Amino acid sequence: MELSGAQKAVDDWIKTHGVRYFNELTNMAQLTEEVGEVARIIARRYGEQSEKPSDREKDLGEELADVIFVALCLANQTGVDLSAAFEKKLEQKTKRDHNRHHQNPKLKS
Repeated sequence: MELSGAQKAVDDWIKTHGVRYFNELTNMAQLTEEVGEVARIIARRYGEQSEKPSDREKDLGEELADVIFVALCLANQTGVDLSAAFEKKLEQKTKRDHNRHHQNPKLKS
C-alpha cells in the first residue's frame, strides 16, 4: 500500500469506526506512547535489559503499525501529504548522506 492509500485507509477507518480524530495534542501524546512501547520491546529483546515474561508476548510489528497509524492520523488532520514529504526527505537524505555514510569508519565491519 502506498502512503497516500494508507492515509486514505486511516481516514476511512476514522469516519467509519471512530467518531472523529482525536485532537492533534492527544494524537501527539498517543504517538509518544506508541514509540515508547516500541522502545521497550527493542531495549528488552535486542538490548541489554532483561525481558520480562509479559514482554515476550509483545508483537514488535503490531507496535510499529500503531506508530504508523497515529502518524498517519496526524498527517491527515494537519494536511500533510506523506507521499510527497517522504519523497522529498529521501531526496534530501540522498544528497546529504551518500558519501558521509560510505566514509564513516564506524560503519565498516
